[in-house]
Amino acid sequence: MAPSHVPIAKSRSERFDDLVLDAVDRLKPRWSSQLAAVEFAIEEVPPLSELGDGPGFLSGEPIPFGRSEPAVGKRPAVVIVYRRPLEARARDRDQLGALVHDTVVEQIAGLLGLSPESVDPGYEEDT
Repeated sequence: MAPSHVPIAKSRSERFDDLVLDAVDRLKPRWSSQLAAVEFAIEEVPPLSELGDGPGFLSGEPIPFGRSEPAVGKRPAVVIVYRRPLEARARDRDQLGALVHDTVVEQIAGLLGLSPESVDPGYEEDT
């Protein structure tokens, strides 16, 4: 019988992936048909095109935590969550989980043309 190899601890990126999956799973009972056509992805950081440049960079918009892209042709809608800005903002794992959840809710709300509160009635309670 071959020994099984069980990792002692998940990496930070694996734990982050789990937080995103948990956030999506919490929304599935209510939004399963809408979410069936949405792909979820995780990127380390936003692309430079989303960060702006020049003098307004430091005082302008905050670094985004995620983005969504509507379906185009055969390409499904996509929700992308940025790992490093969220990890940098969170004080601990619980706050990171809440921030990830809020980010997923906000991006899905944008795709569906709804308010975050209508996607998840507990949205403001998590922040």
